[in-house]
Amino acid sequence: MPHPTPAVVLDRITHVWPDGTTALHEVSGAFGAGRTGLVGRNGSGKTTLLRLVAGTLAPSSGAVTAAGRVELLPQRLTLDVDRRVADLVGVAAVVDAVRAVESGDVDPRHFDTIGDDWDAEARATAALAAAGLPPGALDRRVGELSGGEAVLAALVGVQLRRAEVALLDEPTNNLDRDARERVAEIVRSWRGALIVVSHDTRLLELMDDTAELYGSELSVFGGPYSAWRAWRDAEQAAARAAETTAAAALRREKRDRIEAETTLARRAAMGAKAQREKRVPGIVAGNRASAAQVSAGKVRGAASDREATARAALDAAGRRVRDDDAVRIDLPDPGVAAGRRIATIADGDRSWVVQGPERVALVGPNGAGKTTLLERLVGSARAHSSASAGSAPEGPGAGAEERKARSCGTATAHTHRVGYLSQRIDGLREGDSVLESVRAAAPTATDAELRNRLARFLLRGDTVMRPVAALSGGERFRLALARELLGDPPPQLLVLDEPTNNLDLDTVDQLVDALAAYRGAVIVVSHDEGFLARLAPTLTLEVRDGRVTET
Repeated sequence: MPHPTPAVVLDRITHVWPDGTTALHEVSGAFGAGRTGLVGRNGSGKTTLLRLVAGTLAPSSGAVTAAGRVELLPQRLTLDVDRRVADLVGVAAVVDAVRAVESGDVDPRHFDTIGDDWDAEARATAALAAAGLPPGALDRRVGELSGGEAVLAALVGVQLRRAEVALLDEPTNNLDRDARERVAEIVRSWRGALIVVSHDTRLLELMDDTAELYGSELSVFGGPYSAWRAWRDAEQAAARAAETTAAAALRREKRDRIEAETTLARRAAMGAKAQREKRVPGIVAGNRASAAQVSAGKVRGAASDREATARAALDAAGRRVRDDDAVRIDLPDPGVAAGRRIATIADGDRSWVVQGPERVALVGPNGAGKTTLLERLVGSARAHSSASAGSAPEGPGAGAEERKARSCGTATAHTHRVGYLSQRIDGLREGDSVLESVRAAAPTATDAELRNRLARFLLRGDTVMRPVAALSGGERFRLALARELLGDPPPQLLVLDEPTNNLDLDTVDQLVDALAAYRGAVIVVSHDEGFLARLAPTLTLEVRDGRVTET
């Protein structure tokens, strides 16, 4: 059960986008005063719901009530790189006023700005240090921070402003292991109501409650993600069992009704025959026929009632069973022999050869050079794009450029058939429709073929005509993956940079299953330890301090 005192109450919230698309329809529910993890499939409206609670969006109908001021940390921070970190944290005005007073400026406006917040700088500095930011970070420019440091600074700001309700939308996206642990520490010590949208299962384990947004219905479970998932799986297993039992009962009642109808028809035929042959007096035959009709009516009525009851039970059981669409990521067979060299990753005198259906994980802190290594790998493949797959050279010679890059690792592809999904999911033209975007990658396929293949990625119907700019993060990822996999011939090496950042947890399940069945090689960069554990890489390489080492 949720906390008894709700921090946020939703009363039949509906939101319709300007193009007429309904994002949420009459959603009602409440969030407790503790920490709540909000989960749901991509496109279910989680980010929209947070924006409605924060007041950055107005509902088309319905009402949101919050127990105090609300702060939102959005999924994508819009950062002015020239701003001071003090501005990002939200203490710049107070800090500047305190410093002015300390320097001898006694303008009354400074005292009005400060109020009782004389220790704002000390608190902010301590909080930034606890989050792992370097000394003096408060006076640095945002552009001097890494992306992860900027997210941590913004999170510290939300905490320091002490809003009664805080909303975090995917706060650990693109953060390395150390930064994720710092986010976890901040969440553990949070005071006030906290609602977190995340696919990070380790973060979701810190929640008091788990809320799910499913089909415009909000339900709240008392417990962290693992407890909720176990309950949901058990509930669905019970629902499927109940549906099977109800279906069997309906078949039995149908069979009984048919047998009853057959018996009644046989009796009626016998009575009609006896009346024709005048084996009984007419008045007796008439009475018998009348009684038989009454009896038959009762039998038919009872059989019909039992069948209707069984059908209603089946319908009720069926409504409990989720008929969720699942992304069917059927990766094509690239025809790679088990011992074939696909790529080489090297550092100094040590090199690692990626062969056949191997899975390689690249780990390490943000800024260590993992993405750079992937880009070198993909660049080497593109350099051989004009060569045939069977005669592609083994990689560039040890020229000046390679010697220059070797200090932070090199990566060479031995095939030009490489599919690459970057962390930024770039390469998609914002103004193109989904269909136009994938047609550019598969120009010989017909629209019908493309629509059929896109449907396997849950991009179907009118969605294929929507512009890329209107897609959710998960939809953009599925489109980018579809573009890579619809090529002919299919890739022999799939390179993924933080693939789980924009995927819901069910789609991550599908991706893990698909990669397990893929017969080509996979190289993946990820900070998602749960995802990597399930992927079970055959080789894990750590990129740190300009070096590549095997872990």
